[in-house]
Amino acid sequence: MKTVLMVAEKPSLAQSIAKILSRGNMSSHKGMNGTCSVHEYTGTFAGQPVRFKMTSVCGHVMTLDFLGKYNKWDKVDPAELFSQAPTEKKEANPKLNMVKFLQVEGKGCDYVVLWLDCDKEGENICFEVLDAVLPVMNLAHGGEKTVFRAKFSSITDTDICNAMARLGEPDHNEALSVDARQELDLRIGCAFTRFQTKYFQGKYGDLDSSLISFGPCQTPTLGFCVERHDKIQSFKPETYWVLQAKVNADKDRSLLLDWDRVRVFDREIAQMFLNMTKLEKEAQVEATSRKEKAKQRPLALNTVEMLRVASSSLGMGPQHAMQTAERLYTQGYISYPRTETTHYPENFDLKGPLRQQANHPYWADTVKRLLAEGINRPRKGHDAGDHPPITPMRSATEAELGSEAWRLYEYITRHFIATVSYDCKYLQNTVSFRIGPEHFTCTVKTVISPGFTEIMPWQSVPLEESLPTCQRGDTFPVGEVKLLEKQTSPPDYLTEAELITLMEKHGIGTDASIPVHINNICQRNYVVVESGRRLKPTNLGIVLVHGYYKIDAELVLPTIRSAVEKQLNLIAQGKADYRQVLGHTLDIFKRKFHYFVDSIAGMDELMEVSFSPLAATGKPLSRCGKCHRFMKYIQAKPSRLHCSHCDETYTLPQNGTIKLYKELRCPLDDFELVLWSSGSRGKSYPLCPYCYNHPPFRDMKKGMGCNECTHPTCQHSLSMLGIGQCVECENGVLVLDPTSGPKWKVACNKCNVVAHCFENAHRVRVSPETCSSCEAALLDVDFNKAKSPLLGDETQHTGCVFCDPVFQELVELRHAASCHPMHRGGPGRRQGRGRARGRRPAGKPSARRPKDKMSALAAYFV
Repeated sequence: MKTVLMVAEKPSLAQSIAKILSRGNMSSHKGMNGTCSVHEYTGTFAGQPVRFKMTSVCGHVMTLDFLGKYNKWDKVDPAELFSQAPTEKKEANPKLNMVKFLQVEGKGCDYVVLWLDCDKEGENICFEVLDAVLPVMNLAHGGEKTVFRAKFSSITDTDICNAMARLGEPDHNEALSVDARQELDLRIGCAFTRFQTKYFQGKYGDLDSSLISFGPCQTPTLGFCVERHDKIQSFKPETYWVLQAKVNADKDRSLLLDWDRVRVFDREIAQMFLNMTKLEKEAQVEATSRKEKAKQRPLALNTVEMLRVASSSLGMGPQHAMQTAERLYTQGYISYPRTETTHYPENFDLKGPLRQQANHPYWADTVKRLLAEGINRPRKGHDAGDHPPITPMRSATEAELGSEAWRLYEYITRHFIATVSYDCKYLQNTVSFRIGPEHFTCTVKTVISPGFTEIMPWQSVPLEESLPTCQRGDTFPVGEVKLLEKQTSPPDYLTEAELITLMEKHGIGTDASIPVHINNICQRNYVVVESGRRLKPTNLGIVLVHGYYKIDAELVLPTIRSAVEKQLNLIAQGKADYRQVLGHTLDIFKRKFHYFVDSIAGMDELMEVSFSPLAATGKPLSRCGKCHRFMKYIQAKPSRLHCSHCDETYTLPQNGTIKLYKELRCPLDDFELVLWSSGSRGKSYPLCPYCYNHPPFRDMKKGMGCNECTHPTCQHSLSMLGIGQCVECENGVLVLDPTSGPKWKVACNKCNVVAHCFENAHRVRVSPETCSSCEAALLDVDFNKAKSPLLGDETQHTGCVFCDPVFQELVELRHAASCHPMHRGGPGRRQGRGRARGRRPAGKPSARRPKDKMSALAAYFV
């Protein structure tokens, strides 16, 4: 029996699709990577009985990166990244072992069916999967077709079964367009980012951004925000005057009239109009009109409109909204959420999704009436040729989805019902008045048929009082005529919804990438999100954009990126050559980069006005080992130490606190040590600022603290404080934190595993002796006499943290990042003991590493 391998984009999708195709008659087990499941069942394929294996990836299998030295900022001129730097595809998440997993599952298979998301990124992932599985699949005979592509827009029985019955082929051109975009963004973004980050962080101390990044889409996105900021700053308010009149419709009611001239900007002229009208006692009716009008139902919902509404009405940022929509899609509640189309195909079953909502407690009556009276065909929108508009596929409640997902689902459902509803019809009554020589108008709207506004009440025509019955020539008493003085107001900062509109209009990003670009400018501290989800640029964002305008406006204007997007679309359509587009675009940006580097002084002049030089920033903290003067600690991102006397800057670990470490000095270079900590429940370790930036030994890398230092005799080094191999990661070593008492900690020097132990002990030391069972270092613990866990009056105990039964009950394992407590033992906790290797012989210190990863501590993960 032949085997068909089927691959979806996410584990939850794979399970849903397999459940539909197998009608629930399948067996499931975890794959070798522990993340993706494999669902197996039997059936027929190409007219023959086969065994199906459905599994998944987790997004992109591969990512593009530079080779070797080109990943090191200090080794390569950024200009080389445009053409000379070779690139390679690397596993996007090495911990998942996705390539090996796919090869294990694909080995011996005869066919592969690709169920990746049906967009350009999905096509690209198709070929990443094929690169992994084709070499291990059985060879085809006689030109037999073995690769198939499923096209679907929702996780429903009908759509999935139809996709399986109409399998096609993956689109290589669309995959190439994604490859081109990835390479352009990598080369251009890295070159500009590396240069400007090194240049400005080497001069200024209060930029408060760990990365001064540039992106072909990100920078024009920031440009829109700064452009609005500049308009606000340059705005000069103007005073204007409005003539306001009231007439008495009857004893208890007056009508407020709108002046036909709207407003005037000259006080004397405004006063003249007031003088001409204020003495009049009556307003004469000049004309009346009654017109029936319609408020159109919305177009079908696409991604950009969904993101706009989520931001402006639901208070959800674009990236959060997109993630929520994707979750609703994978759970089968809505159709595919990434689409540019606002037009339903003629053969789209509109009644099917509508029937799903017929018993919903919120809109059942509206839906049943539509089904009974007949639905209205949606308005003709734009057909981008990708996916149908976003549509609810099954009914759900807030209890099922949770409040966040429910709010988005509710909007999507109400929008869909509105598209098949009728237009809102209303009567517009208008009466024109004359008071002296001036003309005024009063307009009132009265709803005839609410139509779609019944399901979208926020779009309804507001209730207004009706106008009195009148005709031309009738008069009404004038109640009041007065002059109002007002001022023009500046525009407000862009909302996310307005920014999304601008990005779509100018072709910046795609429906899927727009949320990422907006999130990036927030993460880089270029803008801050204020109330109403308005985006206010920071000083750094403003200076960068002004600097780009000063040097080369095309770096920030949307025109050049829009042109590149058009070329990428031509690649996807097979109308442009991938290599030619890539080469031509990189050549343009390479020239721009060289000009930018030569002209950087123009941007630097703007930076000098807004930011402080390194020497004038920060507070004295620790002494330099070269001049023995105090270095200043610059806390703003990226945190670092700067010696103004030596004009040297030393990077530090980020996302934690830094303080002086007991005024102790490094035995190698005489720099005072500092202590980095991620918090009371997290990790902490000392480090030498010089060694952290200039590794002293060959087996060390830049960015290593004392807990990874292989110095043989230093009391702070791995050699003296290391205990045994980490229970979770392969390369880490558990190291005693000598500063953590009385709440003692042992932490991995590679991953975020932290073991809290021996609380209230007076002293904990790493013994030169090793465990006879696992060869890990023993710990000497001196307990508090009042709280000693030892029998009798004993306060001192030496033992192995992995094997000693006394110590095992005193250890609590956590993750430093998430800090969720692990299981703390009990019967059957330990299946076996780890063994240590590399333990120093007597008198010869070295780093301690256990021979076997499994240990008593590993049982906490069971």
